[in-house]
Amino acid sequence: MRPIDVRHLGRERVICCWQVDGALVDPGPESAVQTVIDALGGEAPRALLLTHIHLDHAGATGALVRRWPQLEVHVHERGAPHLLDPSRLLASAGRLYGDDMHRLWGEVVPVPQANLRVLRGGEAVDGFRVAYTPGHASHHVCYLHEGSGTAFVGDMAGVQVARDGPIVPPTPPPDIDLEAWNRSLSTIAEWRPRSLALTHFGAVEAPYEHLARMRDALAHWGTLARELDASRFEARVREEMREGAGDPALAEAYLQACPPELQHLGLDRYWRMRQTAGTESERGER
Repeated sequence: MRPIDVRHLGRERVICCWQVDGALVDPGPESAVQTVIDALGGEAPRALLLTHIHLDHAGATGALVRRWPQLEVHVHERGAPHLLDPSRLLASAGRLYGDDMHRLWGEVVPVPQANLRVLRGGEAVDGFRVAYTPGHASHHVCYLHEGSGTAFVGDMAGVQVARDGPIVPPTPPPDIDLEAWNRSLSTIAEWRPRSLALTHFGAVEAPYEHLARMRDALAHWGTLARELDASRFEARVREEMREGAGDPALAEAYLQACPPELQHLGLDRYWRMRQTAGTESERGER
């Protein structure tokens, strides 16, 4: 098992692609794909295992399939259509990133249907167990490598760039669901993993402590988003990341992996949907 730092935008400890038994878990964005290819020595990976299709995790998928046309891509059934035709995904991301889209993520290449291996959760895939883990994204899955006991958790266990540093939950729109996220954390814990493999960033050797801290971080940001408007929330979490990281370079990696200006959007949408659902429920009871 090998972590490959894709050095997103030239910075270390922002995005980690994992190489496991010849497969890659979350290859990262196309803008950093050459780093991954160089790390592989030009050798084709056995398969790509995507936790979800957000561009920082899966944007390089189509480019890698174009390079190696027989490459199999494992992805949740809700994410698969957006690999076949990325237009809606790109339109949604474009609303968040604007003119920075290409600089951040590079070219997003469609993946042919023949390369896709569609998951629902509950499968066994070449030495991995698969679980459906929504909360961050409705198409998120995690993988347990049965040989090592390592759980590859994508964004579900948050961002922890600095060892022993703060854990922050990435909460961009549109799929944030705090209840589902907490249930998914329980799903991961029920695997009894020996370690966690984070995309942002690296290995965690105390999984249960980390998952408990992640629950606390998620509750903390959820509460802040209810109490603060977008600008005050952004300032607060930016300050928390900088202070928690300690080292300025690590702080910048936190801010790049989890941009504070995007996180209120997902949580605010979640709370507004909860309020709408509650209002509709009250009307139905009258």
